[in-house]
Amino acid sequence: MARVAQFGIALGTLGAILTLMGLFPGITGLRPTASIGILQIVTILAGLALLISGALVYVKFMFYANQDENLAQQVGIRLALTGLVFAAICGIADVLGFGSNPGAGEYILGPLQAFGLIGSFLVASLGVLIYALAGSLNNGR
Repeated sequence: MARVAQFGIALGTLGAILTLMGLFPGITGLRPTASIGILQIVTILAGLALLISGALVYVKFMFYANQDENLAQQVGIRLALTGLVFAAICGIADVLGFGSNPGAGEYILGPLQAFGLIGSFLVASLGVLIYALAGSLNNGR
């Protein structure tokens, strides 16, 4: 089970790196533009999804490997995944047609979209925290 927990760490680290690459494209050698484009948004969203997934895998297999999830942990999982879905909706709102520039050729991340993205990520992080704190550490003994 420790190997799966290590995989969770690797997944979370990859997610953090992808998120940083999306937020700061200059660290990869690309010239940053004045606004955040759709490719950066998708990279940030993919990184956040990997980060939250890696955290959930790590907590599950490091602390609660031989246990079924209780109701509070299931709520935590669903809250984390709901936060990721809302982050994706907020991030690609222009593409979906209800953002600040719907149907325009240029998709940018507006202030309300950024607020929604950050808030949704905080909700997803809260879901991971609930999952981690709601279980019992008796490991089936």
